[in-house]
Amino acid sequence: MSEPLARTRVKICGLAREADVEAAVAAGADALGFVLWAGSRRAVDETQLARLAARVPAFVTRVGLFVDADADWVARCAAHLDLLQFHGNESPAACAIAGRPWIKALRMRDGLDVHAAAATYANARALLLDAYRPGVPGGTGETFDWSRIPANPTKPVILAGGLTPDNVAEAIAVAHPFAVDVSGGVEIEPGRKDPRRIAAFLSAVQNADRDAR
Repeated sequence: MSEPLARTRVKICGLAREADVEAAVAAGADALGFVLWAGSRRAVDETQLARLAARVPAFVTRVGLFVDADADWVARCAAHLDLLQFHGNESPAACAIAGRPWIKALRMRDGLDVHAAAATYANARALLLDAYRPGVPGGTGETFDWSRIPANPTKPVILAGGLTPDNVAEAIAVAHPFAVDVSGGVEIEPGRKDPRRIAAFLSAVQNADRDAR
């Protein structure tokens, strides 16, 4: 029996409105991201998170994004989430403290050893690779050199950073990630998504997967 054809999973991040949750689900997103860091223009509070998470149907993963957050805050928000995403300087122990599956974001600064990071965060379900800008934990809207991603990573790779409907196919062709993560690339303005761009992004990913077969 031949092996099943792989497909690239899609996460739409920075969701702050019910209409945007519904648009992402309707377009076929695999995961929805909610920013739980007050420093972001896309941040939601615990009440908003509960309301938005309740709109997500079965088999779509609810992901919460944290940046060096207090353990109590993580635990409270985790009640509404399926997966935790850590974007700061969290240790492996801090990532695991809520007892939920988690992923670790890495900013692709010069000299970063992805294999070494994968060993450090051995219990992560995946590594999210994002563009590096000093002092900014993510959401820069910038890309990085996708060829820097190892050809045979020891962890599933989620590619983030500056992705749009126009460049995601090229990113997939170069990096062959397990998943892609988009926020600003499908927005009208921070925190307000464009349903047409969400649909275009999902379509571009599907076309890239089909072209690779």
